[in-house]
Amino acid sequence: MAASYSNRRDQIYTPIRNEGVFTWDHMYGEEYALASLHLITEEFRLDIARATEQLGRVFTRVVSVIQQAGDELLLELGIPQEALGAVRLSVTDIPTVIGRFDFARTPHGLKMLEFNSDTPTGIVEAFHVNGRVCDFFGARDPNNGMNRHLREAFEKIIRKYKELGFQTEKIVFSALDWHEEDAGTTRYLADQSGFHGPFIPLGDLRMYQDQLHALVHGQHYPIDVLYRLHALEKLAEEKDVDGYPTGAHVLDLIARQKLAIINPPSAFIAQTKALQALIWNLHEAGEFFTEQEHQIIDAHMLPTYLENRFLGNSPYVSKPIFGREGGGVTLHHPTGEPIDQDTESFYWEQPMIYQKFVELEEIEVETLRGPFPGKLLWGSFLIGGHPSAIVARAGGPITGNMSYFLPVGIQIYDLPRHDGSTLKGD
Repeated sequence: MAASYSNRRDQIYTPIRNEGVFTWDHMYGEEYALASLHLITEEFRLDIARATEQLGRVFTRVVSVIQQAGDELLLELGIPQEALGAVRLSVTDIPTVIGRFDFARTPHGLKMLEFNSDTPTGIVEAFHVNGRVCDFFGARDPNNGMNRHLREAFEKIIRKYKELGFQTEKIVFSALDWHEEDAGTTRYLADQSGFHGPFIPLGDLRMYQDQLHALVHGQHYPIDVLYRLHALEKLAEEKDVDGYPTGAHVLDLIARQKLAIINPPSAFIAQTKALQALIWNLHEAGEFFTEQEHQIIDAHMLPTYLENRFLGNSPYVSKPIFGREGGGVTLHHPTGEPIDQDTESFYWEQPMIYQKFVELEEIEVETLRGPFPGKLLWGSFLIGGHPSAIVARAGGPITGNMSYFLPVGIQIYDLPRHDGSTLKGD
């Protein structure tokens, strides 16, 4: 008798949950992690790695040039005044340590939708959970062994900070302790980094004697290196209860080389979607890039502008420049009327970019509520400047925070499943 989806799900996620590494297979009372395996070909796995590497090179060159540009350009890209000094700090030859490109798989190839270079999530899912689900189904994990990339990338960035004269002895990992996913992701990275710094909630960080400290049992402990799953645009705005601009002070410490952060501040430049508009503008004008870089941009990026050039001509997407998880995103008909729109209240106050609309590939997945016909978004991690693990999300036309995590395996042949059926690829 075929095992039910619910039973299969319990078999997969109960042991994982009990380990304490990945505890958010349900979020906000809803299923998040699916008990299915989506199979891909080796060819597609190589394609997404190649696109990730190529785009990583393009963003690396652009960010390094923008770091030397005047304040006017940085401000136009959305970098807050408080962060101008910090983002000019050049730590390494890559803009980010842990980044994730999001791709749509289209009839014209992989098209990048955005680059989550500052505070990406989906890390535990890609580097840990995906392999466990592949083991359950007896499939080959496309991310096998890639958690070593995390350790290597942390070692490299710490070494670079040390070469620049930063103190690097006291390392802290920080996120919102009440946010299960953020806190769990940060604790996982603390373990994978090899440095095993303590987890300190964001609410327990303090400015004291012109240095960032962790408040532990009423005592202040200085911090040399801070891994933070906390966006820099939010940090720039933060003030103490008495109105003191704590966030601006932290950014000033970074600029004065009194605090090292991971991801490095250059990741903030790569994060703004306004940078995609700048890259496309230069590409469209035939400027700045080499012939090979133009080919990469043409193959994997979408027309993106700071002003709406699509109205009356073609469907398009409007996105806030620092929005995350589909927040503030609207899909538009050529007339400007919405096709679909994010319903959350975040990010709507930000400047918008306008991007060519492409359809995400369609998929039907099994869930606790039955079959779900949705859209598939591909995430591909850029770790230490190199392509690494991939992660798939199944959701609506706009991939939001509650879209399903869909484990992925490499298609070798039809795999027998625990319920007696077989798994097939696309």
